[in-house]
Amino acid sequence: MIRNLGQVMLYVENQDQARDFWTEKAGFKVVAEEDNGQGMRWIEVAPENAETSIVIHNKDFIAQMEPELNLGTPSLMFFTDDVEQLYSNLKSKNVKVGDIVDMPSGKVFNFADDEDHYFAVMERN
Repeated sequence: MIRNLGQVMLYVENQDQARDFWTEKAGFKVVAEEDNGQGMRWIEVAPENAETSIVIHNKDFIAQMEPELNLGTPSLMFFTDDVEQLYSNLKSKNVKVGDIVDMPSGKVFNFADDEDHYFAVMERN
């Protein structure tokens, strides 16, 4: 039986730029950074004390290894305790953010990384 979601794979053009986005702008930490010396490199990032992490892979390398793999951006919904504060923080770091929208389940907005992959965040206590 599945117990929880461990990792989400994110395929990007520039791994270093993606790592810097998640650590410097989104406040994640690098959990692991591995390179097998044969072109396979991955960077695992996550918020502090998170159960699920994002593993950043080189899109071109993975496409060559596994041509049938779907390399599209996963649709991710993050949770925050204070949507207004996170929104202001990301905006101050020149992150592209959408408007905050009041939904029945809470306040929500989307944001984009430096490669225009879009993600959503919702206030949930």
